[in-house]
Amino acid sequence: MPALAGKHALVTGGGSGIGAAIARGLAGEGARLSLAGRRREPLEAVAADLPEATAIQTDVTDEASVTDALRAAEDAFGPVDILIANAGAAKSASFQKTALADWQAALSVNLTGAFLCAKAAMPAMIGRGWGRMIFIASTAGLKGYPFVAAYCAAKHGLVGMTRALALELAPTGVTANALCPGYTETPLLDDAVAKITDETGRGPEEARKLLLRDNPQGRFIQPEEVAAAALWLCRPGSESVNGQAIALNGGAP
Repeated sequence: MPALAGKHALVTGGGSGIGAAIARGLAGEGARLSLAGRRREPLEAVAADLPEATAIQTDVTDEASVTDALRAAEDAFGPVDILIANAGAAKSASFQKTALADWQAALSVNLTGAFLCAKAAMPAMIGRGWGRMIFIASTAGLKGYPFVAAYCAAKHGLVGMTRALALELAPTGVTANALCPGYTETPLLDDAVAKITDETGRGPEEARKLLLRDNPQGRFIQPEEVAAAALWLCRPGSESVNGQAIALNGGAP
């Protein structure tokens, strides 16, 4: 029997990139999937390829929307056992040129969204004595990067929230961990390359080489690698892994 047969996973930002890769990995282990995000079309496209999956349009920055999404997920497959808080966004600008609205938007989607989803999902997990909360952070939650101060602040906050939440959950059978990938082959990476190209006049390949310098292995992380780490945290044998910020960065300091 698959390791996660009968488990129900809610994946935010499940329509592309890391979220979609994790959804496919969880489905391969027998889990039922609720895919949540702002754009319904990509969610439905991913869900269509999975054995048991539903697409739920939601805004993770809005508490009422998150509550409605959790209710829709429960109506489809019962209480949520696994939360993958993956929804996120990054907008680059120098610190001086970062507008307050952009700062607040970065915190809302990358940090507050994870908070709202965790708060909504945790009572049922605690009640059943088992649950997995996995927050997709970033190496930007472990160190600083220029021109993305708001993103770094949000992801550092997400790592801190994870560590605090893990201690509260420790006696309950529910764990909370953060995954911190470096530059990963996702639409966010494409956006970063486009930004460098627009601002410096460098070609896309040269822009990618600049970003590759952050990984000692000289390559970008693949979404499936992040999915593999998430699956490990959900499988039997990971019970003692709690409150960790696990870097997937090729060995970068």
